[in-house]
Amino acid sequence: MSTLPGPTLPDPTPIMNMAFGFFGSKVLLTAVELGVFTALGQRRLGGAELGRELGLHPRGIADFLDALLAMKFLARDGDGPDAVYYNTPATACYLDRNSPRYLGGTLEMLNARLFKFWHDLPEALRTGQPQNEAKGGATVDIFAAVYAEPERVEQFLAAMAGASRGNFEVLAERFDFSPYRTLCDVGGASGVLSIEVARKHRHLRCTSFDLAPVEPIARARIADAQLGDRVAASSGSFLVDPLPAADVITMSMILHDWNLETKQMLIRNAYAALPEGGAFIAIDAIIDDARREHTFGLLMSLNMLIENGDAFDYTGAELRRWCSEAGFRRFEMLPLAGPFSAVIAYK
Repeated sequence: MSTLPGPTLPDPTPIMNMAFGFFGSKVLLTAVELGVFTALGQRRLGGAELGRELGLHPRGIADFLDALLAMKFLARDGDGPDAVYYNTPATACYLDRNSPRYLGGTLEMLNARLFKFWHDLPEALRTGQPQNEAKGGATVDIFAAVYAEPERVEQFLAAMAGASRGNFEVLAERFDFSPYRTLCDVGGASGVLSIEVARKHRHLRCTSFDLAPVEPIARARIADAQLGDRVAASSGSFLVDPLPAADVITMSMILHDWNLETKQMLIRNAYAALPEGGAFIAIDAIIDDARREHTFGLLMSLNMLIENGDAFDYTGAELRRWCSEAGFRRFEMLPLAGPFSAVIAYK
């Protein structure tokens, strides 16, 4: 008696991997919080020795470090108790706090704030309301709350710098700044965009424009870069004050923080601050026009729901339409680092 073959079933592995994905995410975020990659630095350490330095209980050390190894965030020589762990080139570059390219500030913010807020995504989808510090009916200006405490300002600015530095380096390298003489980075945080562009283009004078609590931090970063003669920090609210006039206006990870009305207002204000022939550059995780492929941008837009309710990320086509309505007439799109892009609108 022959046995008929059963139905060929779809592979459940992608479903299971994604469903359990928060396990791996939390391991990586915890490693950054504990300082695993910083403790290793350029060294090679056994698991027990590294665990003692980090104050870890022996039970979890091997599982924790070997999970990081399996996920390609650590490397290891040998097996068993005599094995030694060390940073990969990527973690040495980006997750060691002593590296100038440290982007762990972003991960620290994810772990400290957003990880727990994403637990309430179902409620956000049902209500359309933020699930962060404003939950429960409190009226909270997230940026005002962050900027009210110096240590949170530093954490937030470090997170923004880590997430954006690669974008600014690519922008400085690939965008033709030669026709322009001045640049204003709106919401410039610690001044990283202005610094990177000024380093590459010595003819430019740049201004980093942000709220008053940020200005001294930006001034310090500019002084450290020895660019005080060509880069300035100024303070004001881009929601209230006119934008400083410049040949180029940049907004990096600014537009996605706001609802449609505010997005359109900011674009109109950028248009007003530019001369004829000036350029407006918006940097975000621009979603593909068909909304089929750019997973990071779509997830970031859900994060804007959790953070701000009616804020959202957007497609290139949407931004071009809003800019056209403001008076801009020509557009380009420039891929940047990782999942980020710049849309350039010309007046």
